[in-house]
Amino acid sequence: MNIVTEAIQLEWEEDCNIIVGLSHFIKTVEDIPEILISSVPGIEYGLAFNEASGPCLIRTEGNNEKLIAEAVACAESVGAGHTFFLIIKNAYPINVLNQIKNCQEVVSIFAATANPLQIIVAGTDQGRGIIGVVDGFSPKGVEDKEDKVERKNLLRSIGYKIK
Repeated sequence: MNIVTEAIQLEWEEDCNIIVGLSHFIKTVEDIPEILISSVPGIEYGLAFNEASGPCLIRTEGNNEKLIAEAVACAESVGAGHTFFLIIKNAYPINVLNQIKNCQEVVSIFAATANPLQIIVAGTDQGRGIIGVVDGFSPKGVEDKEDKVERKNLLRSIGYKIK
């Protein structure tokens, strides 16, 4: 059996985040939107799920056509069965990630980021699967006192820590 690996650069709208995961059932396409809408009023999203049996279609949901199209493009380029690509706007992964992880069908999360994202894919005669991700860039050093102050100020400025 031949195994081919490649890195696939995903692309989506600026000022959005992507969550990439593995799920085991088509029901995911309806359950994740329910999680999103009940967790963050006003969230915009596009979801694409690669079905891995039967007709093997890319199943979609969303309330933003551009984000749906971008999620489909990600799903097509990766081509791995039972993976989902969720692009969100007007929310951060921290707002929905635990709820998505607790979704009955979700097996694991590969990435939740706004950073440039590469998906490492392995392909066999049967199909393709995600074996890892490259999220953002490699570290350039260790934070100093000034960097710590900037980090703390950032978290407070976007409302994720008490002032």
